[in-house]
Amino acid sequence: MTALIGIAVVLCSVIGGYAMENGNFSVLFQPAEFLIILGAATGSLILSSPGKILKAIIHDLGHIFADSKLNKEHYIQLLLLLNAIYAKIKKEGLIAIEADVETPEKSALFQKHTAIMSDHNVAEFICDTIRVMITANYPPHEMENLMDIDLEINNHERMIPSHSITKMGDALPGLGIVAAVLGVVLTMGMISEPPEVLGHHIGAALVGTFLGVLSCYGFIGPIATNLEHKANERAAYMNVIKTSLMAAYSTDFMIHFAIESGRRAIPGEDRPSFLEVEEALKKWKATKS
Repeated sequence: MTALIGIAVVLCSVIGGYAMENGNFSVLFQPAEFLIILGAATGSLILSSPGKILKAIIHDLGHIFADSKLNKEHYIQLLLLLNAIYAKIKKEGLIAIEADVETPEKSALFQKHTAIMSDHNVAEFICDTIRVMITANYPPHEMENLMDIDLEINNHERMIPSHSITKMGDALPGLGIVAAVLGVVLTMGMISEPPEVLGHHIGAALVGTFLGVLSCYGFIGPIATNLEHKANERAAYMNVIKTSLMAAYSTDFMIHFAIESGRRAIPGEDRPSFLEVEEALKKWKATKS
């Protein structure tokens, strides 16, 4: 929603300012300039992106207007899932949860938290980490290194669409100049025309530069920044899981400490208070009894 508001503000500001100066809007309508600039930019993006990268870019752009699901309630549900995992391990031992992590889609424990486990990367990260805990008695610092490797590559992959869109945006002013130069070339072929005709064609040519710069700094650049923020938000979310799992593993599954460690890793206004988590845990325990 905020992305739509941003686009509206940019357009209203530029168009409104132009209208205040009594600008001629018909001059700005140059389909050929649009085709040259946006077509060439899209082509360069396709040329520079392998198939799987292009697929990731399209996927992320499809969510540019969607509001984030990583809110306080979602984090509380994550902490409740981790609490349920730790409680079973503490009560029955690590081996008891092996069947759950091997087939999480059939696990009653995991399927109570479908909002969390429906995310493939999250489910895989949690289950793979617990599998390692079951099969190997690694020192805590080695386990942490293992999780860091996973998170680092995951975050790297999520940042690629943002970096690719940024490079596309950086090319737009140059492509705007290309369109402007082509317009000037066409104008030079009409050098014998009256000044008003030449002025119209030169103005039309300069629209290319205008469109390239506006597209770069008004739309494509901000879209890339938006994708970067979403990737960083996702990295923070995965770090909450890592922090809690690490705290549990290093303390022989001290449940309250592990949950509080995860809560404190939650950033900003999305972090539930200590009392909110306690209340959620009390309700969870009530359903278990």
